[in-house]
Amino acid sequence: MKQVVAGNWKMNVTATEAEAFAAAFEPQGLGAELLLFPTALAFGALARAVAGRGIEVGVQNIHWESSGAFTGEISAEQAAAAGASHALIGHSERRHLFGETDEEVGRKVSAALRAGLTPVVCVGETLDERKAGRVDEVITRQIDAVLGMVSAETRWRIAYEPVWAIGTGETATPDDATAAHRTLRTRLVERLGGGAAQAVPILYGGSVKPGNAAELLAAPEVDGVLVGGASLDPASFRAIAEAAG
Repeated sequence: MKQVVAGNWKMNVTATEAEAFAAAFEPQGLGAELLLFPTALAFGALARAVAGRGIEVGVQNIHWESSGAFTGEISAEQAAAAGASHALIGHSERRHLFGETDEEVGRKVSAALRAGLTPVVCVGETLDERKAGRVDEVITRQIDAVLGMVSAETRWRIAYEPVWAIGTGETATPDDATAAHRTLRTRLVERLGGGAAQAVPILYGGSVKPGNAAELLAAPEVDGVLVGGASLDPASFRAIAEAAG
């Protein structure tokens, strides 16, 4: 399995800036699977600019309905029709800033699979939950909310992103990442069986930078990284991708 290096641009980068990123980023010689999540307004420009260059482009959020009176939302079918291959679902900012629930995350995963998108499901604990020793409880609850949707489906990914390490400069140690990823993998085996469980990549996300990417990517059970701010710079993103081999 190739390691996955994904970049979440969050509410950054215009269409023009996305084109400039694509022009400056050289994927040649990189062995990792590359994936970028731009804003909805920059999606088309980036997708056109990287077409045929070995970089997949996804959306940062979807609604669980196919259409309807949901102002400001996009459906999985619309994303797929626009050329998206993946959908980021349940990111901590969606959960904690916009109140997205485990149930809604599950419905979005179902919608993504229905439309042919690959869901990247984000899970992770807050600092208070970590201090209370509830890491395994929290991430198991979050992943349980989607396991009924995926069944034996292997066309999905998980991103473990400890909330306290996102955009704070704090990073979970490789041992922290391995422990959480093993908890998730064990749960997948319990619910899906060994074959389906082993086919699902589990990425680490949380202040990933060129300086710590190699150590994190080398940790047991870490199948890739979900990069935030460091993915906005093409040189920085390439350096992280190079660390993946």
